[in-house]
Amino acid sequence: MIHHTALIRFKLAAYARSHRLLQPVIGLFVMMVIFYSTLVPPGKELPSYADSAGLLIIVFAWAARGLLDTEPPAQRLISATSAGSPRREVAAGLLAALAVNLGLAAIAVVLPLLHGFAVTPPAGDVARGAGLHLLGLSAGTALGALTSRPILSSPAASMLTLFGGYLALLLASLTPAGAFTVPVMPWMRAANAGTLDEILLPVTAATLFWSATGAAVYARLRRTRP
Repeated sequence: MIHHTALIRFKLAAYARSHRLLQPVIGLFVMMVIFYSTLVPPGKELPSYADSAGLLIIVFAWAARGLLDTEPPAQRLISATSAGSPRREVAAGLLAALAVNLGLAAIAVVLPLLHGFAVTPPAGDVARGAGLHLLGLSAGTALGALTSRPILSSPAASMLTLFGGYLALLLASLTPAGAFTVPVMPWMRAANAGTLDEILLPVTAATLFWSATGAAVYARLRRTRP
């Protein structure tokens, strides 16, 4: 039986060898150039982080989808057998996707500290920005998993669902029900208004709830889709 961490490393290595990682990395750096083509003025660092965390959800979803698409069905069956159960293989895939997105999120948080902010922001704002990126990557990982090849075999349907799902997420967060979905626009507006701390707890709870729900739905669907 393959150890759980060994299976995660195997999936990460396969993803890196496939060069699929280049696509979200390029997308990330394109967005970074757009975000920080001009220096962010003092006092606007947290709103910038909030916007980055919300808009990068699509990149995180793209990265998770690419990783989970890397192995063909036969290889996933072999991995599940080697791991001892299909659940272990599914969990390893999700954890590998989270690991990739943690790396992308770290770049998004650290890069503007090196070049992007006119002044170094307070440590509290950096921590809040990092927290928002963690929320963004959790939502993006769930969306990417639900649009991956084991769930949607058609590449065209997968991409349309990924981009359509992200757009629906943004539109839903603009409605009165936005606080009960993944509240991307509410956290962006609150950061710009200086009221993020007032809504941070419910925003975190809602995002993690829907992210966990998406991951659970993915895991359940994988029971019938190798």
